[in-house]
Amino acid sequence: MTTFQEQLKSRFAALGLIVILVLGSLLLRLWSMQVLSGESYAAQAKNNRIRTISLDAPRGRILDRNGKALVTNRATLAVSIDPANDQVRKLIIESQSASKGDDPTRADLERVFGGVAGLLRMTPQQVFAKVSDSRVEALRPRLVAVDVPLDVVSQLSERQQEFPGVRIDEIAVREYPQGGLAAHVIGYTGEISESQMAAADPAAGYELGDIVGKAGAEAQYENVLQGDKGQRLIEVNASGKPQRVVDERAPVPGRDIRLTIDIDVQKVAEQALADAIAEAHRQNFGKAKAGAAVVIDVKTGEVLAMASAPTFAPAKFLAGISQDEWKALTEKSSEYPLNNRAVMAAYPPASTFKAVTGLAGLQTKVTYSGKTYNCTGKWTAMGKQWPKWCWKHSGHGVITFDGGVEESCDTVFYEIGYEFYKRKKEELQSFSRSMGLGSKTGIDLPGEVSGRIPDAAWKKAFNENYPEYQTWLPGDTVNMAIGQGDLLVTPLQMATTYAGIANGGVVMKPHVLKDVLGSDGKIAKSYQPEVLANPGISSQNLAIMRNALVRVTTQGTGKGAFSGFGVSVAGKTGTAQVYGKDDYAWFCGFAPAESPRYAVAVVIEQGGHGGSVAAPAGRNILAKLLGQKVQHVHATDVSR
Repeated sequence: MTTFQEQLKSRFAALGLIVILVLGSLLLRLWSMQVLSGESYAAQAKNNRIRTISLDAPRGRILDRNGKALVTNRATLAVSIDPANDQVRKLIIESQSASKGDDPTRADLERVFGGVAGLLRMTPQQVFAKVSDSRVEALRPRLVAVDVPLDVVSQLSERQQEFPGVRIDEIAVREYPQGGLAAHVIGYTGEISESQMAAADPAAGYELGDIVGKAGAEAQYENVLQGDKGQRLIEVNASGKPQRVVDERAPVPGRDIRLTIDIDVQKVAEQALADAIAEAHRQNFGKAKAGAAVVIDVKTGEVLAMASAPTFAPAKFLAGISQDEWKALTEKSSEYPLNNRAVMAAYPPASTFKAVTGLAGLQTKVTYSGKTYNCTGKWTAMGKQWPKWCWKHSGHGVITFDGGVEESCDTVFYEIGYEFYKRKKEELQSFSRSMGLGSKTGIDLPGEVSGRIPDAAWKKAFNENYPEYQTWLPGDTVNMAIGQGDLLVTPLQMATTYAGIANGGVVMKPHVLKDVLGSDGKIAKSYQPEVLANPGISSQNLAIMRNALVRVTTQGTGKGAFSGFGVSVAGKTGTAQVYGKDDYAWFCGFAPAESPRYAVAVVIEQGGHGGSVAAPAGRNILAKLLGQKVQHVHATDVSR
């Protein structure tokens, strides 16, 4: 029998073995952590101790073609709130725990943010909404207001203990030396959206809260204008509160870009639009509130001016636009001032399209210079049950093709369109597309629409649910021939079309970027002109059309607007009929006619007559470019 002492000895031995095994495993684990995984745990500890805050880089400037500033940066005072402040953090944590019934009360918000909100003319809820945005990196101060007046800054600084977490920073914001000039070309900036974040290249390093381009060149050339962020490394304590700055790398500013826009021409274009709208009102077209104008270099496609009315002030977006302000810019009664109508709106081109129809007719031998037509005012070739009227109801009498362009005789182009229909080849559509119509020009601005060149296939698809409307009829081609029906174009497309006629039939791709500048201010990259379309129009037919378009401005429907103009202009007026609205006024043209340099297109929505409203606007834009006197013209001609 074993004694009790022997039993204890065996039990102590077992206990000792267990202790040895436990200590051994602990030592092994300690060795593994310190030796095998030491570097990994050290890095994690450092990451817990060091926080990284990104430093925004100043955006590059936007200049006009002559180096004049359209958009720069300026230093301004801004109010931010530090989310690491104890009182602020408590409210943020409560808001994130709202499911537990701990959502901050109105009294809490008033206590913490009431003072600063009152000085900034905001509500405590508005301030808290900016501060509690969890999408922004945790230690990054939340920007609450920019361009804060000095008296407010003084009060915030002197009574800092009353305003938890409030700090005053000097930041760089966009400056607009020319005011709202060329707003639609320039665009505006704002906080990056979640959709923009998702679409952005991960290498760009965007974070929610970053300021990015939202429209115009600001958006189109975001990757050039946006610089490289800097970094600030901050040591924090166990509670996550900042202690000291460990290291800092300065941001690299974005690069400047130079646009093709000429500030002086742009000013005239915008004023010409305003004058045209005022003239429409004077002629009792009181619904005229909107329009667009664009002028391009026929040889290079450079956009020298692009105006859209109504317009907006990019500076409104600097501190983030309020819901009320956004609503005012986007509701129907505002006429949508954020839309760049030169590229984002499509209209029936009316008689300005007759230059395209005429060239298509000349190229296909449907018509020829000198061919005669009989205009009685009422055209019944498709049948007496479907009569169509010339704009001149008394008729033009016997008139040639060339005279038909000059006088904008609808009957001449009804006949040409009807002949195209009877040939069953959709030649008018094919020629229009060969000029670049019906598709985007590819201009380097966001939001461009393609317009529409209607044909039998389109009509069938469009009326998929209405079989009775699917058949392409003679009237469809006839209407298209005079720039009506289902045909839609943008003002930019019409400018490029007339530029192509001026440039020997070669249509250049329009663009607004001229150069990207390096950090030394020298040209780093220049835009190279590209051909958009070349339909192969014969020089003889181009000459016929050019001569007819010159007679439009000297003897025809554009005579009133260009009377006394010192340079020969080839152009065409137009008055588009739009269902349920007053007529839209058009003018398209190029000059000097004998050696073209510039093409212009102007449209005034519900402006009435092209000859008396749109043509004077085109005249003043060309006058500025060609050294002629810019003047207010009240043409008496009210024809098309």
